[in-house]
Amino acid sequence: MSEVMRGLFPVLLTPVDKNGDLDEGSLKREVSFCIEAGAHGLVFPVLGSEFQCLSEGERKRLVEVVIGEAAGQLPVVAGVAAPSSTTVAVECAAHAAKAGADAVIALPLEGGNREKIEAYYQKIASAARLPVFIQHSQPGIDPAFIIHLLREIDEVQYVKEEMAPTAHSVGAVVDQVGEECLGVFAGGHDRWMMSELHRGATGFMPAAEAVDVHAQVWETYQSGDEAGARRIFNQLLPLINLIIIMGLTICKEVMVKRGVFATSTLLRPGGVELDAADHRELDQILSDLQPLLRA
Repeated sequence: MSEVMRGLFPVLLTPVDKNGDLDEGSLKREVSFCIEAGAHGLVFPVLGSEFQCLSEGERKRLVEVVIGEAAGQLPVVAGVAAPSSTTVAVECAAHAAKAGADAVIALPLEGGNREKIEAYYQKIASAARLPVFIQHSQPGIDPAFIIHLLREIDEVQYVKEEMAPTAHSVGAVVDQVGEECLGVFAGGHDRWMMSELHRGATGFMPAAEAVDVHAQVWETYQSGDEAGARRIFNQLLPLINLIIIMGLTICKEVMVKRGVFATSTLLRPGGVELDAADHRELDQILSDLQPLLRA
């Protein structure tokens, strides 16, 4: 796909079955769910996918599953980050391109100076030969350096900006990047979506559990109805707040309640376990959102 990427690109969650094994069937259902829900693209595996808990082989296999299930219906942005290993990032980037990804996304190299970070992205770009998203979710890359990377590396064409406060960070990048940047996406579960839209965000990468509602905020805003978009967003906000407080367990539990996942088990240990009151609150939030749920 050669079109400029914009809109809702949900981050796919990584499902686990009742035996604790990776659940490829649920992952395929998640892809179909996002397509039916009105997503404009797919992203996998990144932080919201718990990529750091997957082996390199598991990452490659699941990327193939996502690309195969999407079957060209939507662009797939493959997560290739390996913040402590340029070699692994390069291998994942080369694999993503071979598997048929439309773009790649990577967190910066941890603890590296600017020269090392630039070399890291250059090697990823050379391996993939696809559009590259810089995912900026940790200190070390300011707007001036992002602009430098956009200008110096042809494949670096997009930014996912999620440094807090994200709306200010998105605005700073949008104000300074030029024609070298094809789009600035926001993350952070879209908590500041309305402000980021106003500041020029061209896309969003929330988790996948309510992408149909996120998509309606986007579509309504793009139609020129900012007030209508804000009304929809305000209905979504209680779920966003609960996710920010409780973490990815909520995202996965919503996928269970919506019939996509078999379990809400996290890959990484130590997640918050929902009690009866949490389930009651989540059920009420989903009940209130029901008129907006498409998939």
